[in-house]
Order: sequence, then structure tokens, then C-alpha cells
Amino acid sequence: MRIDEILGGTEPVFSIEFFPPKTPEKVEDLFETVEALKPLAPNYVSVTYGAGGATRDGTVEIANRIKQEYGLEAMAHLSCVGETQEGLVEILDRFHEAGIENVLALRGDPPRGEAAFRPPEGGLSCAAELAGFISERYDFTIGGACFPEVHPEAPDLEADLAYLKTKVDAGASFLITQLFFDNSLYFDFVSAAREAGIGVPIIPGVIPITSFDQIVRFCDRCDASIPEELARAMHALGGDTEAEALLGVAYAARQCDELLAGGAPGIHFYALNRAPGTRAVLSALRASRPWERAQAPPPSPEFAV
Repeated sequence: MRIDEILGGTEPVFSIEFFPPKTPEKVEDLFETVEALKPLAPNYVSVTYGAGGATRDGTVEIANRIKQEYGLEAMAHLSCVGETQEGLVEILDRFHEAGIENVLALRGDPPRGEAAFRPPEGGLSCAAELAGFISERYDFTIGGACFPEVHPEAPDLEADLAYLKTKVDAGASFLITQLFFDNSLYFDFVSAAREAGIGVPIIPGVIPITSFDQIVRFCDRCDASIPEELARAMHALGGDTEAEALLGVAYAARQCDELLAGGAPGIHFYALNRAPGTRAVLSALRASRPWERAQAPPPSPEFAV
């Protein structure tokens, strides 16, 4: 099923992101995670794409297996890094042959050791070009990424939104945000996007913390900030990872509750191929149904332990 059709329903859309593991053993671990999360009925899952096509086979195979064996809708990621237009056609044809109907169009990060992105000869230079390339040749539903804290290469929010609008105009019918921990960033970004003429659904990306050190490294790589009050609460646990996971799940559950009550169209979970955190948060949301409350962004309270 196409994600734009799913987003046209009356219920919030829940999705879970996975990445292709590097070893056969880890692949089977991933499918144990899929099995554990399937009873929560995510509307779709997404499968990432390694730089330069490093995991392109894994992306196709995992997305296809999730769709065929587990009956879950799948979205495949695709990036421009290291790909010629001929290479992009090859992988898009494979997506189509596998029955994949949804693609997340990304520029991708520069290869390790390179400071700036450089398109290969015969390749594309940005996600907007990729979205247009796909929409001109295929009938996929196309998604795009966006950055509540502004893309690290954009000079300011205005420029970032101007570029984001070209991505939407090129064919992206929904957007998924980079992870964030302060909901005011999301609500302010959505408001600014609407003022800039961007009308497509903007789905917040949330990560339930299970290891604070891991999240710090993850946020450093993707230029996401961690609120001071959350960092203080985590540091106070003295590296107790079990306590960090409990606190992380509680924080993510409250974050998602506030987002959905404030009108967010759904939640995209960055699961890092693990089930417990996402399962706990999504179970709580299914039970409490915060989207049925007043659709106005509530104030973000101080984080309390």
C-alpha cells in the first residue's frame, strides 16, 4: 500500500526504521525484532540505504522479506551518494520488481573521510533532483527528509525551507524529520514550513533512548541536540543502562504523547534494529490514544525525573 494513501486515513501513522545488518547473524536478529514489533501493527517500516549503495542488496532483500513474509508495508531508502543515473535506474527497477511502492529520496552523507558531498559523474547532486528523477520515471510514492534544527549545510531556516519546498515540488508527498528531543522544535518547524508553502504531512522522528552514550554519538553524527534537562537526568544515573532505558522510554512516550495531541500525523521510530524501547512506547500510545485529545500543541514542560 502506498504511504500517501495511508496518511489519508483518520488515524495517526506509525512507522519503524531499520538498517541492513552487515552479517547474516545480525540479519536474523533483525527479523526477530520485526517479529516482536509486528503485533503492534506499524503502518509501515523503512529500510535504510548505505552510502554509495554499500547495503543496496540488503535494502532490497530486507524490505521485500518484511513485505512478503511479515505482511508489513515497506519503504526503501535511496541516496544519491556514489550512484550514477544508470545505477539509480537499476536499483529503482529492483524496488519495483520486489513490489516496493514507497521510496525515501535522500542525498545521503559524504563518504567517510570526505568533508563535502560531491556527486559522481553522471549522478545527481541533491534529494530534490532524486525526487524529480524518480517521479518522472516511476509511480512510487516518494518521501523526503527534513530537519527541525535546520540542515547542517543550510545557512539558515529560510534557505532550508526554500530548498525543502523544491523537494516537495519535485515529488515528495510526505516528509520525515531528523530525530529531536524538544517538541517545540517540531511545532515551530511545521509552522514555518506551512508559512513557506509546504503543505505535505510532516512526520516527527523519535528515538527511544536505551543507551545514553550511544545516543550522544548518534546525535553528534546527525547534528541533533539533547536538551540539558534530559542530559542531566541521564548523567545522574551513573551509566546504569537499564535505568537509562527506563528513563528513555518514559521520555519518548511523553514526547510522542505531546506530539500526537498537538496534531502530528504520526510517529516515525528510529528503532536501531531493537524492539524493547519502540515496543514499550508504541504499546503505551495504542492504549492511551493521545490524538483523540484537543488538537493544539501544548507547552513543553520542564523534564522531571
